[in-house]
Amino acid sequence: MTDITLKLNADPYILSALREDVTSEDVTTNAIMPKSTPGQVDLIAKEDGILCGLDVFKRVFTLLDFTTEFEVFVKDGEKIRSGQKIAEVLGDIRTLLIGERTALNYLQRMSGIATMTRRMVDLLEGSKTRLLDTRKTTPNMRLFEKYAVKVGGATNHRYNLTDGVLIKDNHIGAAGSISRAVKLARDYAPFVRKIEVETESIDQVQEALDAGADIIMLDNMDHETMKQAIALIDGRALTEISGNVSCENVDMIKDLGADFVSSGSLTHSAPILDLSLKNLHPTD
Repeated sequence: MTDITLKLNADPYILSALREDVTSEDVTTNAIMPKSTPGQVDLIAKEDGILCGLDVFKRVFTLLDFTTEFEVFVKDGEKIRSGQKIAEVLGDIRTLLIGERTALNYLQRMSGIATMTRRMVDLLEGSKTRLLDTRKTTPNMRLFEKYAVKVGGATNHRYNLTDGVLIKDNHIGAAGSISRAVKLARDYAPFVRKIEVETESIDQVQEALDAGADIIMLDNMDHETMKQAIALIDGRALTEISGNVSCENVDMIKDLGADFVSSGSLTHSAPILDLSLKNLHPTD
């Protein structure tokens, strides 16, 4: 993440996370470390994966104390191995102790998402289909989780409801039909916005095509129905496959030739990557 992105977008969330962990003081740290003492701690990988979130990790400590320093041996997006030393953090021991858990929470979560994303991207290798995330993110973590998806090698879908027009089943129900929903969206939305429609059957795919949808989502269809739908669309709209897509089944859709596949599991089901701060010691 750039410094501007951190300052404008990430800092409020990071500060909120720190306030959640320290409502008035860190009782343990203040008891055993009553005065400023310089120290160092090592960031160690405890399992293999893709590293992501180092800028956020560092930001936790520098928001507490801007004099905190780092020696980093790995970059975001690189593979790490269990037992590998990723970085050294140097600063006031009180800062290192207070920021430890919040910093690791971000780094472990983001690295877990990047690791799972890279695995799914690798499973799609050799096909034209690009992997997308969804809005199924942890509240107040979307900025970090979608960044992790990009680091893992996939592409972000819309960031939020302002980002694009996606007509889903309940929008269709509210409007009365796909055709009417697309017309209303076309009349309202700026001309630069593409209109995507979620479909669940061949009849709905045909209606979305007739209405002039730019992107047609094939939601929770079986393999044969998706194959028929993509043949029917025949390049007249972009295609996106969605619905319970995971590492266990994503390779089964490679042969369909869809433009995109979206997976909520990238952000709602990725396990953390186990990382640890170890070997804390005074350097004075």
